[in-house]
Amino acid sequence: MPTPPKALLFDVGNVLIDVDFSRVLAAWAPFSALPPDELARRFGADEPYRRHERGELDSPAYFAYVAQTLQLAATPSQVEAGWNTIFGAEIVATRRLLQQAARRLPCHLFSNTNASHALNWHRMFPELVGSVEHIFLSHEIGLRKPEPAAFAYVCDALGLPPAGVLFFDDLAENVAAARESGLIAVQVGAPADVEAALRGFGLV
Repeated sequence: MPTPPKALLFDVGNVLIDVDFSRVLAAWAPFSALPPDELARRFGADEPYRRHERGELDSPAYFAYVAQTLQLAATPSQVEAGWNTIFGAEIVATRRLLQQAARRLPCHLFSNTNASHALNWHRMFPELVGSVEHIFLSHEIGLRKPEPAAFAYVCDALGLPPAGVLFFDDLAENVAAARESGLIAVQVGAPADVEAALRGFGLV
């Protein structure tokens, strides 16, 4: 068996909660004269999006940028309501694996997110929030995955060397960056990926 980790670190979106920006674009579409394919072309993880996730651009400013970019004839509250349709169901099987593993090791969350989304998923999924010890949010720490400094920040905050942290994320670029930073990292496409990794360390 490989050297076991000292802590587990989980991404949130599409690891523990279903998220899908197509729901957001569908919610915004009635407010725009642009066709759906043009909305999808214009919206993405551009620099304002990344600044929003680092907390450098607050939600009102970001929503104003989105409204202008997508030509939304919508109030700020309507833009925000559409923004929060991103959330689907909790991925219960993975949350239960986390809770099972938490009997043996500290479990933490690390999410690229923003104030509006974080407020909503904290309210929507209290059992998940209550199952972990620390929650690292990009807009609060001023760093986002896959930036190496983001992983260094989390490891320093946990008081652990990177090799002592087992990290789960759905995005290949984040997994690759975590590995380059020295963490043990697993790409998650389904709860079975989490279970296999935990079982490999005797944690479930």
